[in-house]
Amino acid sequence: MDNQIAAERFVHFREYYDELVRYLTVRLRSRDQAMDVAQETFLRVLTHEPSLPISKPRAFLYRTALNLTVDLFRRQQRHIEESLDEESLEGSLIAPAEQEAHTEAKEQVRLLYEAVMELPPRCRQVFLLHKFKDYSHAEIASHLGISISMVEKHVLKATAFCRERFKDLP
Repeated sequence: MDNQIAAERFVHFREYYDELVRYLTVRLRSRDQAMDVAQETFLRVLTHEPSLPISKPRAFLYRTALNLTVDLFRRQQRHIEESLDEESLEGSLIAPAEQEAHTEAKEQVRLLYEAVMELPPRCRQVFLLHKFKDYSHAEIASHLGISISMVEKHVLKATAFCRERFKDLP
């Protein structure tokens, strides 16, 4: 390529660079992508057939940048579609296992609820405060006005009762 033609194209590019980047930033919603497309535009303009003069450099830059933007959108869309295909395949393979695990977990929660509801009221209250509210033995004793020793007995009784109910489960 003639150095004079390359220099002339570079001058045009520099003249419209900031304007082009602003335009692309709005369209792409990303300044980084806009700058990448602007650089690619410059490479395309620089390597454009040297024997063909560019009569309207600004329009040529914008048209080239717009074409590159469309190409970028198409690549991104293709990537999204490929990702969705992989995700849907993965989801269709994993979903039944997750559903089964979810169903098993719900059943275990139901059985635990039933077991806890069978505990004597004070024992149930201590157990729930300890296991589900994370109260310490001292906090439970203070809250309920009982001894720490009694709290420990209730927790042991409730834990043993629940363990017994779950021992035969897979």
